[in-house]
Amino acid sequence: MTKKQKRTLGRILVTAVLFAALFVGERLGWLDRLPHPLIGLALYLAVYLLIGYDIVLKAAKNIAHGQVFDENFLMLVATVAAFAIGEYEEAVAVMLFYQVGELFQGYAVGKSRRSIQDLMDIVPEFANIEEDGALTRVDPDEVSIGSTIVVLPGERIPLDGFVLDGESMVNTAALTGESVPRRAAVGDEVLSGCINGSGTLKVQTTKEFEDSTAARILELVENASSKKARVENFITRFARWYTPVVTIAALLLAVIPPLLVGGWSDWIKRACTFLVISCPCALVISVPLGFFGGIGAASRAGILVKGSNYLEAASTLKTMVFDKTGTLTRGEFAVTQLLPEGCSAAALLELAAHGEGYSRHPIARSICEAYGKAPNMDRVSDAEELAGCGLRVRVDGREVLLGNQKLMDQFGVSFRPVDSDGTVVYVAESGVYRGAIEISDRIKDGAAEAIRDLKDAGVRECVMLTGDRRQSGEAIAKKLGLDDVRAELLPQDKVKELEALLAKQSGSQTLGYVGDGINDAPVLARADVGVAMGSLGSDAAIEAADIVIMDDSLKKLPTMLKISRKTMRIVRQNIVFALAVKFAILILGALGLANLWLAVFADVGVAVLAILNSMRTLRFKEN
Repeated sequence: MTKKQKRTLGRILVTAVLFAALFVGERLGWLDRLPHPLIGLALYLAVYLLIGYDIVLKAAKNIAHGQVFDENFLMLVATVAAFAIGEYEEAVAVMLFYQVGELFQGYAVGKSRRSIQDLMDIVPEFANIEEDGALTRVDPDEVSIGSTIVVLPGERIPLDGFVLDGESMVNTAALTGESVPRRAAVGDEVLSGCINGSGTLKVQTTKEFEDSTAARILELVENASSKKARVENFITRFARWYTPVVTIAALLLAVIPPLLVGGWSDWIKRACTFLVISCPCALVISVPLGFFGGIGAASRAGILVKGSNYLEAASTLKTMVFDKTGTLTRGEFAVTQLLPEGCSAAALLELAAHGEGYSRHPIARSICEAYGKAPNMDRVSDAEELAGCGLRVRVDGREVLLGNQKLMDQFGVSFRPVDSDGTVVYVAESGVYRGAIEISDRIKDGAAEAIRDLKDAGVRECVMLTGDRRQSGEAIAKKLGLDDVRAELLPQDKVKELEALLAKQSGSQTLGYVGDGINDAPVLARADVGVAMGSLGSDAAIEAADIVIMDDSLKKLPTMLKISRKTMRIVRQNIVFALAVKFAILILGALGLANLWLAVFADVGVAVLAILNSMRTLRFKEN
């Protein structure tokens, strides 16, 4: 509980004691024995100002700035009118219980905010640079790419990079939600925001601080609240029109009936009751709080949702579309077969390794690893990547082509097609076919289980889009239980295929796309819900996505779906409950069948119940 909340709680307790004393004194007739009637009014007014002075000030400031119709204005008008007709007890009680409701709201919002506060704490305050044998602490912003930093045991890793020296267990829970530490040794990538274990690590940085994982996550969390769901926007518009309408209705209720039938005091009291009942805080508070809680629950599970609108869209997902390499498969390729033509296997592998030496693609790395030593890049020049086809480079001054069948056809190379479930890289030198290299990828652990759980959760169709050969794509799809596979696609072809799948969705049904590479960015942006693999995914994919899975685990997809649906279920419950109770008691208030005590329940009671219901979104647990 914050200091402000503690002060509010203290005011509530003191006011409750004083109000109880006045209430008892009223019932026992003590107040009637006071020398002057205004003394009783002064006592009630003092207690009222003790508990409600901040509401009065807020209402006055808002009125001065032209923002008249809000809950502070409604509470001020209703309680002042109650004093005017002699209902002192009710005036104080309304303000007291309203403050109780505000305290509940503040506590609930704080609890939701703390659920993602751990993500704010992942940003490190310093980095250790070794100078003259001693460690110097510097601001992470001052560390450039390629620098060597030292991470001591128990410290947060300040910037993304690769381990140069040392070995340790790294706690990634703040990023991924995964409680089991990961081993980090020489050559392994480490991400900023993770906590180093018992070993000292020397890390060569690969990104500046503003582009590091921790900084990106912080930005995502800070911007999440600015992207509202359709339901939230509806509630905002509803409150904007609803408040002035009920205020005018209360004024008409206080003036028109007594002009016709008399009884000014009774009708003014009804109007006060009407105003208190009409306060829309149950909706205005509980709906955003429900979404905020859902985003918090997702962040604890290692799922970053960039806005409540994406959480809402995820709740109606009926089609999930997947990229293959790096998403459904590990992206850890290994050379399984060399098929030379007119040269030795060693010569084929040497040519391919030099040709792929500039590329960071997993396939390129697997070929270089199979070569067993670092290619001599002085022999290589004019490297050019041809999207969706492969590479064209010069090795020893001769043009070398490395890629798929489309690349061979594009340059008119006569070649022998290879029948394989894996990925095949065809190699040509100076227009002459030199052979093929077969490379296989491994399906990610838990991928088949995740697809099965998605279907159990109500996803109607799971589709894979890949630039790989059809035979390879179909083999993976069969193992995973996918409904459809569309292969041999260039990046622009993926967008066309996604457009066709989007056209098949009806009503409120939405489509999600899961990917990790640069070439997935256009498709992620076009999908109703774009989901990026955050740990190994490219910056472009993470920027284009709406939701980021921080540990690359496909098992988080069903979790995302369950959290989004629970959130929407709770939000709808709050809307129906709040509106139903309010409209029912509004009618009773207008008819004179509801007093101010019932009005307090319709306002504060409904708000507290809705807030407590919204807090259930924080308590998500996997079955």
